[in-house]
Amino acid sequence: MKKIFFLAAAFVSLSAVAQQKIDEVVKISAEKYDFGKIKQSVPATTYFTVTNISDKPVFIESATAGCGCTTPEFSKEPFAAKSSTKIKVGYNAAAQGNFVKTVTVKVSGVPETKVLTITGEVLDATAFDAYAKTDDFKKAEKARLAKEAKDAKDAKKAKKNAVSTSK
Repeated sequence: MKKIFFLAAAFVSLSAVAQQKIDEVVKISAEKYDFGKIKQSVPATTYFTVTNISDKPVFIESATAGCGCTTPEFSKEPFAAKSSTKIKVGYNAAAQGNFVKTVTVKVSGVPETKVLTITGEVLDATAFDAYAKTDDFKKAEKARLAKEAKDAKDAKKAKKNAVSTSK
């Protein structure tokens, strides 16, 4: 009986060692994104870059939103070692007030998941229009536009790398 128990314990410990953690397989550019103040009924979107840091191709099995107001989109195609893909996360901004929403990401071959979080504050049209005239808004808008330009450049680079690794 002791031998069976020992063998079972050894098997469990070996299988636990063999399982990789998600941070050993992919690196995500950020786990949180703050939209800041956004206008009600104007959807907001951001992108999270997922880089394969392993030595094998992987793919995103799922990206599941915590509620219907948040919509993740991702490619189901495998991406090669040392290349990247993007997860697009949209928020519908229907309800006024502060929000904290999550997207749970599952990567192939890894039992552990990663949770991405988006936050912000939805303002009604009048409050947003007043906010849009402030210096804080101008700084935030400049930063948002710079991030969008970087995301577009990164997406183009990732697509180019994906095409060259698939040949």
